[in-house]
Amino acid sequence: MKSHRIHRLLQLSCFALAGLVGFAVQAEEKLYVYTSMKESLIGELKKAFATKHPEVKMDYLSTGAGKLMAKIAAEIESGKLLADILWTSEVPDFYQLKAQGVWQPYVPKEIEALENPLPDYDGSFTAVRLGTLGIAYNTRLVKEAPKTWADVQKPLFKGVFGIANPALSGTAYMSISLLVKTFGWPYIEGLRANGARMGKGSGQVIDDTASGDLLACLAVDYITLDKMDKGATLALAYPPEMLVIPSPIAIFKGSQNTVAARKFVDFVLSREGQTIVANEGALPVRTDVKVPDRFHLPPVSDALKRAIKIDYKQLMAEKEATIKKFTAIMQK
Repeated sequence: MKSHRIHRLLQLSCFALAGLVGFAVQAEEKLYVYTSMKESLIGELKKAFATKHPEVKMDYLSTGAGKLMAKIAAEIESGKLLADILWTSEVPDFYQLKAQGVWQPYVPKEIEALENPLPDYDGSFTAVRLGTLGIAYNTRLVKEAPKTWADVQKPLFKGVFGIANPALSGTAYMSISLLVKTFGWPYIEGLRANGARMGKGSGQVIDDTASGDLLACLAVDYITLDKMDKGATLALAYPPEMLVIPSPIAIFKGSQNTVAARKFVDFVLSREGQTIVANEGALPVRTDVKVPDRFHLPPVSDALKRAIKIDYKQLMAEKEATIKKFTAIMQK
């Protein structure tokens, strides 16, 4: 009888241990992503990731990068960070958070297959897609596509060229900084002399171009392409000097779901994940993935070759002064 009781106790102990292990595995296989990517993109990736990794229960919060940064700051302050991963297009935010020591570096499995646009890469964060900005124009009212950045200073665009407010749009700020770096402040002054208008968000100036209130604007690719897909009479022109802004992904240090987070990073950078990115009208970071022809985007290698080089630390240091000077010029 005594040996039977011991055997029974061992069985119960094993069951309890198995339950605890099962709970631990389940806890490790949860994943929460903070992202500014559009719903259609992150939603498709979630579905495909669930098929590839059914053991991971992945969920996400999709909202503006500014709101995410405010949320992250509050969570860091409280000592309870809820997300495992951050994925946005605001590259300076990633450098800022790196300086705060919040990233857990991870070099993806297929790093050799990726185009890396980030200087001093150390695995803290990795580009997932390449956002481009060009000149969106209304094809009903503009019959010849602008070919250079100087073309929007021509009489045709007097009073009808728009730029989003860099104080409200991180991509607008980075684009203005790159244009100033390349052409100097006289370029911005020339735009204003030709009646260029400062709008609000990046989406608003594109909407105004689609309606005909503006003839053209400095435009983000995926917003423009999405509106074109819905029937807007728009086209996107890329001057020789391209504005190419990466969208990085990173894992938070202290995440309780590191294994699942690495699986997700590897998935979005795999050929399957990058094909989903390309099918949503964004440049992938793999040259073995082709963007559908209907988007008329340049090849990845060409875009990176033409891209204006970015010094992110300088952008961060000069942000306040650049926005102040740009605003003063545009409000003259």
